[in-house]
Amino acid sequence: MFVILKDLLKRDKKFLFGFIVVCILVFLAILSIFSPYDPRSWSVVPKDRPPSFQYILGTNSMGQDIFWNTTHALKNSFVLGITTAVVATIIGTIVGLIAGYRGGTLDKVLMSINDSFIVLPSLPILVFLSFSLRGKMTMFVLGLTLSVFSWPWGGKQVRAQVLSLREREFTYTSVFSGMNMWKVVFREHLPFVIPWVIANFINTILWALGMEITLSVLGLTSLETPTIGTTIHWAMQYQAIFRGIWWWLLTPIILCVLLFVALYMLSVSISEFLDPRTRLQRIKMGG
Repeated sequence: MFVILKDLLKRDKKFLFGFIVVCILVFLAILSIFSPYDPRSWSVVPKDRPPSFQYILGTNSMGQDIFWNTTHALKNSFVLGITTAVVATIIGTIVGLIAGYRGGTLDKVLMSINDSFIVLPSLPILVFLSFSLRGKMTMFVLGLTLSVFSWPWGGKQVRAQVLSLREREFTYTSVFSGMNMWKVVFREHLPFVIPWVIANFINTILWALGMEITLSVLGLTSLETPTIGTTIHWAMQYQAIFRGIWWWLLTPIILCVLLFVALYMLSVSISEFLDPRTRLQRIKMGG
């Protein structure tokens, strides 16, 4: 895995850019540990101050330092995205491995469930659930809810890979040597699908962040918890753009764009790395 990472960083500028941007944003999120302010407290600094040496990104109408509030927002957004991606990836990978290997009736049942979740209109359902659970929709609960709607895409892709792997010679050898289904799928097949799992993991983070921002702007999440979405929500509520407090709204938008572009580039780079045609071109160029 580290060899693949080193190769991508060396050869792929898109991956390098995305990796650097994500590392910077993660560093900012870690800085939230050293924040001198409680992210839920208001009126801790003078209101509506433009960016300066004292307040790097200025302050907002709620009396919060935007820089430190942004570090908390990044941390909570990352926690949400990673929670969603971890749960969805585990479910999707297990379902895909089992369905692809076993086939038959079990495959049909699992894929019927998988496809049912794919065709569900996730946004209206999430809006309804968020409205119903308003006040209880913490970042963790929201992450679990989002994972319910995001696991099928990875499951379908993993299944497609395993359908090919189960016909390989090493699979027959494993079965003849006495391995049961769990050992075959986790010891023999899982290492082959891990790169696809990583790509799906990144895509799920992207989807989760997009959904969180959408729900937060609509006021359907825990608005006292700073995230990229809730920061945009409060800036809009206080009409920051019309009152000339451009730094309040511009900061989360720039962070959102950078994060989405960086994660997208990482996902595209990994997908291109996995493409057999791209790999063949790299081999020819290396030769």
